[in-house]
Amino acid sequence: MNSLAYCQEKAQASGSSFLAGFRFLPEEQKNAMTVLYAYCRELDDVVDDCSDINVARQTLIWWRQDLDKVFHQQQPEHPVNQALCDIVGKFGLPKDELEDIINGMEMDLHHVRYQTFADLQYYCYRVAGVVGRLIVRILGFSENQTLAYADKLGLALQLTNIIRDVGEDARNGRIYLPLDELAKFGVSEELILSYQSNQAFEKLMDFQVMRARETYRAAVALLPEADRKRQKVGLVMGGIYYALLEEIARDGSSNVLKYKIKIPNPRKLRIALKIWLLGFKP
Repeated sequence: MNSLAYCQEKAQASGSSFLAGFRFLPEEQKNAMTVLYAYCRELDDVVDDCSDINVARQTLIWWRQDLDKVFHQQQPEHPVNQALCDIVGKFGLPKDELEDIINGMEMDLHHVRYQTFADLQYYCYRVAGVVGRLIVRILGFSENQTLAYADKLGLALQLTNIIRDVGEDARNGRIYLPLDELAKFGVSEELILSYQSNQAFEKLMDFQVMRARETYRAAVALLPEADRKRQKVGLVMGGIYYALLEEIARDGSSNVLKYKIKIPNPRKLRIALKIWLLGFKP
């Protein structure tokens, strides 16, 4: 199996909403997006699948070293990094942005709480904002403001993930909702970690949903008209995640403690086609 085929298999096995817009791209860009997704997925798996923190930390150190080879004309060991060799120069993908994804994953090893939303935003930038920037580079852009759009859309997507995964994260001892906001709404960590809901938790989650909605609107407003056509795939991803956010709200945002809301693949494809044809207006 060659390196690109490995990335394609890794991506297809995930069933992620992230992939729905790829089908509209020319082959070269589609392959680059697939490689980027596989890179993110591999790093995420290091944190999720390693029960020993020290092993996970050493594995991320190894990833840094293997990524270095991509930018120093050496042969990387991992097939994903081998595939990166074919795209980093072609699409101008900076090493520091690819490294920042590793930094974000490393934060998951020692940060299981965030005191303020500003603290959480820094984490979101590393695990999602820089991914948005890399996507913008693959799709092509002419205005620097498009990178600001990428940062904001990445934040919106990650906030949606955090809302969706409150229960799953609690089962792993993690709370990504800012602690000062828990205090403001009168919600204890113990309540979340015991998967219990009350009126205060419902109000807290309604606030999280409202802020995520506003973040989507701010992101779309930042995208310059000159780059809107080239950035359609990013807007498709945003629209699918926005639909997920709305599904969570309709279901009752406090239910995220009980189960994980998903959008079926046929619906994702319908949303993707609609946004591709008509645009995305959150």
